[in-house]
Amino acid sequence: QVQVVESGGGLVQAGGSLRLSCTASGLLFDDNAIGWFRQAPGKEREGVSCIRWNGDSTYYTDSVKGRFTISRDNAKKTLYLQMNSLKPEDTAKYYCAVRGSPYCSVSWYKNSEFRYWGQGTQVIVSS
Repeated sequence: QVQVVESGGGLVQAGGSLRLSCTASGLLFDDNAIGWFRQAPGKEREGVSCIRWNGDSTYYTDSVKGRFTISRDNAKKTLYLQMNSLKPEDTAKYYCAVRGSPYCSVSWYKNSEFRYWGQGTQVIVSS
């Protein structure tokens, strides 16, 4: 049984930083591309970032480029999202998603590209 668990969310002031973590069990962690998504109240869930199975390629949505960094430690079976220079518009529930394939597709930002999902961790950025 696959389990995906996010952690690290919280309340932070604008301009601050947070690091999210994600672990996945019940599958071969280092065989999979993994992504971060987020959903703000009243909005659809959107792709934030994706990382290839070996970490060699990463992808970001435009609104977080230069501020967020995705990384992974396959030995620890853990994915990270370092979020710097946070803005109030980054407030959302953040989800980790496992693709079921080693590579991020050209449509990596679509929910349908990912097979396994966590329950999410809340990030609130105050102004």
